[in-house]
Amino acid sequence: MSDCCSTDCDTARAPAKKYTCPLNRREYRQVPCKTVMHQIRTPWQEPLEERSFYFCDDPECDVVYFDEEDNVICSWELRSGIGIKQDSVTATLCYCFDISFEQASLNAGLKEYVINKTSNGMCECATRNPSGKCCLKDFP
Repeated sequence: MSDCCSTDCDTARAPAKKYTCPLNRREYRQVPCKTVMHQIRTPWQEPLEERSFYFCDDPECDVVYFDEEDNVICSWELRSGIGIKQDSVTATLCYCFDISFEQASLNAGLKEYVINKTSNGMCECATRNPSGKCCLKDFP
């Protein structure tokens, strides 16, 4: 595998580079290819390591990932739903611990639980969260 997938992903911080989504024409941040490889249903069918991907979080846009050549990966090509793109309280907020938006809003202690587990290195945001980033900023 190339260097893009061998980076330290424990912190799940995506690079700051941005690019424009070919469908909604808004700029989005780059996501580690490690994230895309763990989200896509058939990663073995394309040379993902050779491309830079960006994550589109717009709920109105069908695109989830795109590259600088305007190739797109849509939600139906992924292993699971993208919580931030779903209009449902049962949509996933925290992928590491399978916490929905509804659960987080009803139980304030869940955020503390995630903070504790994240602080102790017990999360896998870079591979489990489609954005490649930690969910804590999205908690109510």
